[in-house]
Amino acid sequence: MLSYFPKLEKKVWSWCAYDVGNSAFATTIMAAIYPVYFREVASRGLAPNISTAYWAYTASAALFLSAFSSPLLGALADIQGSKKRLLAIFTGIGVLSTGCMAFIGPGDWLLALILMAAGTIGFTISIIFYDALLPSLVPPERVDRVSAQGYAFGYLGGGVLLAINFLFIALLPGTIGARLSFLSVAFWWGGFSLPVLFNVAEPPVDGERVDTNTAFRGSVKRLKKTFREIRSFRNLFLFLVAFWFYNDGIGTIIRMAAIYGSQLGISMNHLVGALLLTQFVGIPFSLAFGTLASHMGSKKTILIGLYFYLCLIVAAVFISKPWHFWALAFSVGMVQGGTQAISRSFFASMIPPGRTAEFFGFYDISSKFSGILGPAIFGFITQVSGSSPLAIAILSYTFILGIVILRKIEG
Repeated sequence: MLSYFPKLEKKVWSWCAYDVGNSAFATTIMAAIYPVYFREVASRGLAPNISTAYWAYTASAALFLSAFSSPLLGALADIQGSKKRLLAIFTGIGVLSTGCMAFIGPGDWLLALILMAAGTIGFTISIIFYDALLPSLVPPERVDRVSAQGYAFGYLGGGVLLAINFLFIALLPGTIGARLSFLSVAFWWGGFSLPVLFNVAEPPVDGERVDTNTAFRGSVKRLKKTFREIRSFRNLFLFLVAFWFYNDGIGTIIRMAAIYGSQLGISMNHLVGALLLTQFVGIPFSLAFGTLASHMGSKKTILIGLYFYLCLIVAAVFISKPWHFWALAFSVGMVQGGTQAISRSFFASMIPPGRTAEFFGFYDISSKFSGILGPAIFGFITQVSGSSPLAIAILSYTFILGIVILRKIEG
């Protein structure tokens, strides 16, 4: 596996380091510890299905707010040459919100949801500008591999801190371990964001830099033009629609897995341990997907991941024991990072030169709008029927439609 990282340049290591940092938010806050802490501590006094529904609705609302701002902020970053500055601002919002989670106590469900929403907004919008640095980082023939390397480093970073936080919870009394884990994410994310801010150059601006007011007006005009033009990029447009569907399923699985398992009666130790396994399984398999894409092509590689996900959805319906959750977590780790990494690089290969942040804004809006629908449907079905397995089963439509549309892309 080390041969996959042949003397990476300083700028590539620095870019990948950000994935090490922000993945701690994805693992500890989005996926593993914070959802269970919310259900067992912060939402104390709420009915189990209501707390699950509230969590899902808040995740949808945060992504809804992120989705509307993403294209505008992306266009603004391209015109003004401010990708790194905006990356720093929204990383700061996420880091501050995450640090404040350490002060949440029993029954503080409203504060917990507000901080989760703010942290999610910071996390999701910062990724626009992080992703937008990729096409100018290396030549086109290396984009697939570097994207996969970023995800692999992210799995390693998120997994290492999750393991440390698991020890905090196991060794420290009461809620101290969980609260300390939230604080650790803030420091970890903030610290690993520094290399990309100091060592990666701001991509050149297409034209002269302008002041904020002029850039804002220009970005609005540019977005209107892009909305009209984007359908003329047939493959890019079809990919965005396909990505809208299948990433809905992937995102919902990430956000709802721990709280789903908790509702089924699986203990926090099993939930966190299994999700930690996902992180370390994801490292070699993310790299393997990068190699597979270089031989088979990005489209076929993504399709392999989606067919596998469809099988996992069926299996998830029948979970009833801890070892079932462990097996599912291992299987998800085999495809989660690889599918997302190759999706990012596949989209990057279609972007017109000089418009990376703008088009990654549309990529991000597709991602965020997809993330709105899945958790909302999951929460509604769970609240109405009281059955989380039924909500999981209905998620299969996201992968089926994603596969059908992705197959229509030429090449």
